[in-house]
Amino acid sequence: MIFSMTGYAVCARDVGRARLNLELRSVNSRFLDLSFRMAEELRLVEPVLRETINARLSRGKVECRLYWQAAAENNPDLALNAPLLQQLANAQAELRNRFPDAQPLSVSELLRWPGVLAENGPDFEALVADVAGLLENALNDLIASRAREGEKLATMLRERVSGMRTLVGQAEPILPGAIAEYQEKLTLRLREAAANLDEDRIRQEVAVFAQRADVAEEFSRLRAHLEEVEHVLKRGGPAGKRLDFLMQELNREANTLASKSVSGALSAIAVEMKLLIEQMREQVQNIE
Repeated sequence: MIFSMTGYAVCARDVGRARLNLELRSVNSRFLDLSFRMAEELRLVEPVLRETINARLSRGKVECRLYWQAAAENNPDLALNAPLLQQLANAQAELRNRFPDAQPLSVSELLRWPGVLAENGPDFEALVADVAGLLENALNDLIASRAREGEKLATMLRERVSGMRTLVGQAEPILPGAIAEYQEKLTLRLREAAANLDEDRIRQEVAVFAQRADVAEEFSRLRAHLEEVEHVLKRGGPAGKRLDFLMQELNREANTLASKSVSGALSAIAVEMKLLIEQMREQVQNIE
């Protein structure tokens, strides 16, 4: 199966008095590029997330967003951070010894002090297992969406490959007649340009031209590359880099065909080939 690098998944589950939410977004990238957005108190599970995603995905820019919310029907219990309050009291006592006129901290100032007032949330060490399970579900959904998108891309590529085969089939019958016609024109021009050239020399020049204008080898390589594209699509798995290389080779042969063209019909076919190759190349950038 061919996988796209574009996908999206979101999962949530209740964990104690909180609801845990995990969101995965994936777009194309040359390598696997992970980024995480989460509250600091959830950072302890980042290694689990990173290791699991690395094991399941090979390419793509993946953004993982993890956050939790208190259940709407529950009022969180508030707790005071006693050790921190004691540290503040000690610091205040020392400062007032040095500065007797300093005003003491008010209750509102103490309650607003970072870390003094906390909510009795979930046990984050036990939360690691819940996050792992949630991530597994989200990854399954993400990979499924990437597979659906990948199948669409594979279908498009197969259609373009079929179009390329049709163009090769149209070009091959044209080539002999086009070369013969151009040889005749070249012979006339050579005779007009150099009346003192003998027939043997003219035939030699025309033969050299015919050899340079022969694109049978290019047609053969085009067919071979198209067969390889179909083989890679059939084999499935991570195929983006291989397909990208094949697009470069197809484009090389199409350019050579265009440069050797001896007729307007062959030039038009070469242009159509390059258009199909470019369409494939753009979509191949999204394949894992």
